[in-house]
Amino acid sequence: MKASQLREQTGEELRQLHDDTRNDLIESKVKQGWGDGAEQPLKIRTLRRDLARINTVLTERELKKNG
Repeated sequence: MKASQLREQTGEELRQLHDDTRNDLIESKVKQGWGDGAEQPLKIRTLRRDLARINTVLTERELKKNG
């Protein structure tokens, strides 16, 4: 997911997406720990990066609001 797409979403949508992505990341890490699925490293990397992008956009908005 691109940051430009994230910036078009509302704050509530971003928070929901953050929660969903975080839960997916946790589930993927658990599955990898159990040895289920060979494609987990790529999925985990993608989820981590998406989560970082979401956090960046949320932080940008918070700084704009306060600054």
